[in-house]
Amino acid sequence: MDVSRDQAWELFCEWTQSDSLRKHVLGVEAAMVYYAREWGEDEELWAATGILHDLDYERYPDLDTGHPRVALKELEERGYPEILVNAVAGHATFLGVPRETKLSKTLFAVDELSGFIAACAMVRPTGIVGLTPKSVKKKLKQPSFAAGVNRDEVRQGAEELGVDFDEHIAKVIAAMEERADALGLGPREDAAA
Repeated sequence: MDVSRDQAWELFCEWTQSDSLRKHVLGVEAAMVYYAREWGEDEELWAATGILHDLDYERYPDLDTGHPRVALKELEERGYPEILVNAVAGHATFLGVPRETKLSKTLFAVDELSGFIAACAMVRPTGIVGLTPKSVKKKLKQPSFAAGVNRDEVRQGAEELGVDFDEHIAKVIAAMEERADALGLGPREDAAA
């Protein structure tokens, strides 16, 4: 099967109505495409993986019986490549699926971090514009801020990827800043006044 970013997005939108979840996967996609370009990988495959990793989260959020198991079955039935299916499985640490490919390691490394960066950007008048790794790391030290983000997995992701933590944060910020408007992370109108 040829993997198409646009087909992946269409499928995701069929399964997901939540604007925030749609923006989350677009943020993950941005970071995946950034790394794909840097490493000369298949951008369509990497974009689709970023989009589809939370395919079933809205419909089947229970981590014991649902997400991502339902998505994995759906993706297999639709003929998505094993490398994509394995990456989606690997992003859910509780499934115990080893992350052995660059694709799966990158998805794991950018998933939680992109969500955290979005949270950081949302509380700034300038949004993601001017956001630095230093300020992201400062927020990571505040357990009450974006409390649902697993700090250990954020660091573990960069380690598994073999990328310096500050550099990794900077890359994900840069990737998401390129799409700030689509992600709802641009400067707030009241900040311009």
